Amino acid sequence: MNNITVTGPDISTAWLAACCAMNDAAPVAYHTVVRIHDPLTEKTAIRRALDQILQDAGLQPIDTVANTIFPAALARSSKDHLDLSRRYEVMLPTLLRLSPKNDRGTYFERLIAFPGPEGPVNQLDAVIGRLRSEIAKTASGTGPMTAAYEAGFTVPGGGTDDNLQGVATASLPVRVPGHDRRFPGFPCLSHCSFQLDRSGTLHAMAHYRSQWMTERAYGNYLGLGRLLGYIAAQAGVQPGELTVTAGFAQLDQRRRLTALLRSASEVSAV
Repeated sequence: MNNITVTGPDISTAWLAACCAMNDAAPVAYHTVVRIHDPLTEKTAIRRALDQILQDAGLQPIDTVANTIFPAALARSSKDHLDLSRRYEVMLPTLLRLSPKNDRGTYFERLIAFPGPEGPVNQLDAVIGRLRSEIAKTASGTGPMTAAYEAGFTVPGGGTDDNLQGVATASLPVRVPGHDRRFPGFPCLSHCSFQLDRSGTLHAMAHYRSQWMTERAYGNYLGLGRLLGYIAAQAGVQPGELTVTAGFAQLDQRRRLTALLRSASEVSAV
């Protein structure tokens, strides 16, 4: 079974390292792990090259993919995460109508209006609220809980398991049991979780059941990085690392990536 584990200082470098690893071994991989030290930064040359490849292939640009996870421009003009949630829900019918590829919904919709058994759940609000609550404990000397443990079936807004000795659960599930019956396509992202370390830095982990490395992965990393940065800012902490795992990954558009992969190999060989 082919699997890869790569680490990069930024989104662009980590994404390209993962693609190179798959290109050198096999165009498909299982249980891939991509770690990004600073998921808020990119390499301009790599970003431009990939956007051109996507345009030539008639695929969505990177920012369009990223915005399905986190609408950065809308967030910048919103007062806070509740205002952002409200405005996004108003805009959502128009967004879905304008983008047929998103006719089954968007990831950000699942974060602010997860269809729970008792009605929509704003998971973004729940996670930010929990982080603020935990951080406030620092003033009392108890300190915030630091780690997060989750499973794909975690209930949105979960709680604290006393058996874990002060470990908080902060998880954002995406797939809805009994609702998302078609496995091809949306949602490939299963869940996100966040971990607050003792230095006051917030890290994130996301798991995909499957991922197209050219068409979607870079935009996914960018959207997740922006989501992490936003949640950290709303909670008053520093953003940290992003780790993305995928049960199955495929290096699509391999021929179009040839020049970009070759240039990366030549740089690493110097």
